[in-house]
Amino acid sequence: MHIGRDRLRELLDAVLAQDNSTLGDMAAEAFSSPFHFSRQFARGTGESPVALRRRVLLERAAWQLSRGERVTEVAFEAGYDSVEGFSRAYSRAYGHPPSGTSTERAARWLPAANGVHFHPPMSLWVESEPKGRPDMDPTAIMLHHDVDDTRELLERAAGLTDERYRLVRAPGFSVLEWDGVEESIAGVLANLIRTREVWLAAIEGADTPAATADDPAALRARFEEVTPRWLAAVREIDGRGGWNDTLIDALCEPPESFVLGSVIAHVLTYSAHRRLLVRAWLRAESPDDAMEIGHGDPIMWLRQRG
Repeated sequence: MHIGRDRLRELLDAVLAQDNSTLGDMAAEAFSSPFHFSRQFARGTGESPVALRRRVLLERAAWQLSRGERVTEVAFEAGYDSVEGFSRAYSRAYGHPPSGTSTERAARWLPAANGVHFHPPMSLWVESEPKGRPDMDPTAIMLHHDVDDTRELLERAAGLTDERYRLVRAPGFSVLEWDGVEESIAGVLANLIRTREVWLAAIEGADTPAATADDPAALRARFEEVTPRWLAAVREIDGRGGWNDTLIDALCEPPESFVLGSVIAHVLTYSAHRRLLVRAWLRAESPDDAMEIGHGDPIMWLRQRG
């Protein structure tokens, strides 16, 4: 996943780059002097570059230890010259030694006023169901509609023959270049589901999910598995007001930082594009059923639910 970044994100990436262990390394990657780099970074985050790097690497260490990785390996990956030095720093930060970290210890974030953490979850949700309330947040409507509309499209795709499902309708077409070509209904729907899986893996600190079957039944099973986890993550972060938190995405190579509000906007934007594209192809596929297939309009969706 590669998205255009603003200057603060460039500074964050310079601080968090694996090889940038000193302030001079960080500044050089950001094409700045150490003095100006430190001043600009502190102004944007309220934390010095070295302090933020040390804290985020400790948070990453906690995540790694909770997954069963060895203390020695984690210590050196966090930039410490010895296990003893790492253990002292970790114990001061977390109140227990590295060996005391387990999957049951869920709190892996250290205090930070700027909301920059290693692998925080995403944001943007409201609790109530969108059934016509006059004060309904339009973002909630978009999120609920995205789920319902995707499910409907998967159901309609299941009614196609495999030949029509995989028919090349836009040769060489791609929505985002790093996702590859999406020339068919099968290709677009597969990337629609995989986008959720990959972003959720980044949020949960999991490995990149393997690509699996893309027939309608398999995609529907993947969709039903990932959607509850996706929505649970969104609800949890909205409850703590994490709209402006920053995700350090270790699935990117090298790791990149993303503001969580922009992650949601990204997912919704390209999900809507793909859904509208598939719906247009389905309408062209069955002109007699075009009225029933509709346009995927959230106005009509909400009216029918109200």
